[in-house]
Amino acid sequence: MKRSVLSAALGLALAAGLAALPTTAVAAPAAPAAVQGYTPAAHAGPAARAAEAADNQAFFRAVVASVKAKRAADPWLRSVTVTYDTGNAPSFASQIATAARIWNSSVRNVRLQETGGQGDFSYYEGSDSQGSYASTDGHGHGYVFLDYQQNQEYDSVRVTTHETGHVLGLPDDYSGPCSELMSGGGPGPSCTNPYPDADERSQVDYLWANGLAAVH
Repeated sequence: MKRSVLSAALGLALAAGLAALPTTAVAAPAAPAAVQGYTPAAHAGPAARAAEAADNQAFFRAVVASVKAKRAADPWLRSVTVTYDTGNAPSFASQIATAARIWNSSVRNVRLQETGGQGDFSYYEGSDSQGSYASTDGHGHGYVFLDYQQNQEYDSVRVTTHETGHVLGLPDDYSGPCSELMSGGGPGPSCTNPYPDADERSQVDYLWANGLAAVH
């Protein structure tokens, strides 16, 4: 890979956002889970940046652990279809479908497919002071929460595709350019690019190589 997943600056708080879902929501995803938002924290001093770097490493370790566990359960699997459901995010059905098409046309080792029942991961919508975020193990499980206000301020397809990228194993990199999908809200509301760059595409294909091949 041209850019290590571990090198990205990550605005991450482990398990901090699970309470944002309504009490009637599906149970929280299996641990280890991480919560990653679309925009960086308001105050990012040295201590906050150090914590973000540590959380970035923890997120990557969680992704690798999930890959290895699934690979051990089915060592012959060579391709993966990850299902998602949109029943709790009807207002964003179009954006979610577009995000899935973008990822399906960008990577080859994993495919996103909508399901009528409960999927491997779910989308939710509502209002939350922290904005949109993903709570995920980074390998196909968890949920994406789409905040109404943030999706009006920022390009909604970019927000949705970005948060879906977390479910596929990518961390935030707020200092990145607009051409980098996982820079999220870092470049500001004028950035509308909804496509992962070459490094991000290769990172996802690496994590999902041969379906669930073990990574080191």
